[in-house]
Amino acid sequence: MTASSVRLIDPEGKMIGVVATKEALRRAEEMGLDLVEISPTAEPPVCRILDFSKYYYQKEKKVREARKKQHEVEIKEVKFGPNTEEHDYNFKKNNAIKFLKQHNKVKFTIRFRGRQMAHKELGYAVLAKLKVDLAPIADVDSEPVPDRNLLSMIVSPKKDIDKIFAKMNIVVDDTPPVESLDDELDIDETEEAGE
Repeated sequence: MTASSVRLIDPEGKMIGVVATKEALRRAEEMGLDLVEISPTAEPPVCRILDFSKYYYQKEKKVREARKKQHEVEIKEVKFGPNTEEHDYNFKKNNAIKFLKQHNKVKFTIRFRGRQMAHKELGYAVLAKLKVDLAPIADVDSEPVPDRNLLSMIVSPKKDIDKIFAKMNIVVDDTPPVESLDDELDIDETEEAGE
């Protein structure tokens, strides 16, 4: 500390007033505590007498608690074909709704194979339908973007998605979304061969 005087606060949080820096250090030593500069930009700087290790621990604890409360946003991907049938479309859309309810972003990808490349408008139509169907619960982050044989769009949940689900009485079952069809269909190949 380079200031000749400081505004001093005692360990209980009461304002003592403006005192010389040497006097503030002496008071802290008498109490067996530390003199911590709380607001160095103030004129004169604000200092508090406290146990620095305890102060530092409490500060770190608050940071850890704040980090716990933050939700790390993941981008989940849902893949479609340009000729996706209605049942498959609804199944994948419901998985996307589950992801959105969990406060995750969703990337919709349309993959074109072979001759399907000549009919990209079918992929745009699927994404347009998704945009309309999910409009009440999701915002479009990136419009459909073509990339070689793919077409993708990213949506994120609306800020008050939990309230929206409650207001619209949308019930999403608690079964986790299917991320891979292989996980869902646990078929034993030896059983098929024996039939």
